[in-house]
Amino acid sequence: MNLRIILSAVVILSGSVFQSVYAENGYSLNDTIPLSELEVVSTAKTEVNRNQIPLTISVVGRETMEESTETGVLSILSEQVPGLFVTERSVTGYGLGIGDGSAGTVYIHGVGGGNRVLMLLDGQPNWAGIFGHAIADAYAASDAERVEVIRGPGSLLYGSNAMGGIINVITRKATGDGFHGRARFLGGSYNTWKGLASAGYKKDKFNAYLSLNRDQSDGQRDNSAFYINNGYIRLGYRFSDFWNANGEAIAADFKVNNPGAINAPKIENWAKAVRSTYSVSLSNQYEKMSGSLQLFYNDGRHKINDGWVGEQPNDYLFRSVDFNRGLALYEAFRLLEGNLFTVGVDFKQWGGHAWKDNNDGTKTEMIDESVNEFAGYAVVQQTLADRLTLNAGIRLENNEGYGSEWIPQGGVAYQFSRQTAFKVSVSKGFRSPNLRELYLFPPHNPDLNPEEMTNYDFSYEQALFDNALQLELTAYYAKGDNLITTTMVDGSPLNVNTDKFINKGIDFAFTYQVLPDLKLSGNYSFLHSDVKIASAPKHKAFLSARWKIDKWTLSPNFQYINGLYLGTAGEEDITDNYALLNCKIAYKATDWLQLFVNGENLTDKSYQTYLGFPMPGIVVLGGIEARF
Repeated sequence: MNLRIILSAVVILSGSVFQSVYAENGYSLNDTIPLSELEVVSTAKTEVNRNQIPLTISVVGRETMEESTETGVLSILSEQVPGLFVTERSVTGYGLGIGDGSAGTVYIHGVGGGNRVLMLLDGQPNWAGIFGHAIADAYAASDAERVEVIRGPGSLLYGSNAMGGIINVITRKATGDGFHGRARFLGGSYNTWKGLASAGYKKDKFNAYLSLNRDQSDGQRDNSAFYINNGYIRLGYRFSDFWNANGEAIAADFKVNNPGAINAPKIENWAKAVRSTYSVSLSNQYEKMSGSLQLFYNDGRHKINDGWVGEQPNDYLFRSVDFNRGLALYEAFRLLEGNLFTVGVDFKQWGGHAWKDNNDGTKTEMIDESVNEFAGYAVVQQTLADRLTLNAGIRLENNEGYGSEWIPQGGVAYQFSRQTAFKVSVSKGFRSPNLRELYLFPPHNPDLNPEEMTNYDFSYEQALFDNALQLELTAYYAKGDNLITTTMVDGSPLNVNTDKFINKGIDFAFTYQVLPDLKLSGNYSFLHSDVKIASAPKHKAFLSARWKIDKWTLSPNFQYINGLYLGTAGEEDITDNYALLNCKIAYKATDWLQLFVNGENLTDKSYQTYLGFPMPGIVVLGGIEARF
């Protein structure tokens, strides 16, 4: 790519400084405020009008997560975010995401699996260095202040692994002076128990936050028990009006049992894992510039019994350790009226070691590899007449195995009025093969090439009835090439670059404050693809209500899934369609004490999101929550 092409991409295309989270006021897509007052925090920690960001962004705030009885972030997002779907297989617990029966795979607009959707913790990549994807059970809702989802490529700022989208978990911190805390306990169907305790403290320039979680369940099938312990701590200190530092640590210890597909049950198929994440950041905020230096490290230790069918047990245990570490440095400058210019660099190193511990005391080596990636990017944003915003950005990323890749992105946002906005964006996504696809397990192929796609988004946002009704409609078109799939070659499975795809569809979301104590919200997404995509429904809809009546709160919701392709049996395609009715009833006994009961799948619908793994019928959980 020559300099002329690069400059043309920067000038014509409009990328954005888009690792956005909503401003400290806590605004979200569900807030009934004028569109022009919706503000976000960009990658450079600079507040900008949300309508100046051309990409499609969904935000799930703290209130929504606290109202849910789900303790995992991904289960909540699967309902709340249009175009996003997460596979499940049990009452609680996903698994490690490798082998048959592992759920927790995320798809956005039909693009997912492996590491095509990037998980972030406070803007820092978080995924298993060998397996190449995030471990779904490691993200606790209690640790999140809010979660932002970029529904489309995020490779401009994050390079590989953000091909299909980004899920950025913004972690909790203490905001109110003094001590404050929360405790919750619930239990119910299938011997399921969930406990949470959290506390925060803030004084002067110092703040601290701590949370602990414990979930366990016997599961709805034999040999499907699960438990997880999560811990999170964050410390922050503001040195001055311009500089502050933060440090955090997150750990998850869990065991998940896999009963196998219903027609081929397994014996002793289980996985134990310990995942941990550590990070520190130093940020500055001046009138004309702002930025941050972030250092991060996350690792995992895994022990897996692959299980067996029949009489002969395995003679080994699979073991692995992995890491994912790096740094990110960026600075944003407001040099001219309405202008924001950001430059940044980042370095990532990921990999690990996997082997088999044999019963005879020997060890069989499988993989011991690491990969280095280095990148630099620049993004410019210019607002004209307080209505038209042009954004353009480009990234150069170097992977030691595949060389350099140019990633342009761009968009235009126009605010017709205080209540109406229109956005259009063009973005490139790409993904380098992960170590599992290259070197681990029978389908591996060291000759794989990177995947890539081009995505076009058109978005319209409207506020009506004095902003009581908020609407968002998005249309998208994505064209991908070199997709990595597993096929049979000479009688053996092999990962190959074969598939092209075209995914197109629409997303719709709304929230309506009907009365001061009655709020409706919902979303719908339609996906059409020219290839078969497992775990990406053609139609997905969600509708919820929240009605406060004196001390009572009634929160019913309804989810509809249609055209969910699960796989193929012989020459027959297996699909599923289902509708789920759920409801939570809460009673506020005092200012600090609440009682609640939550029912899921109240019509006892039979369904599955992962072929061969039926989901549970009616699930009822009751509990108590205290705040201090």
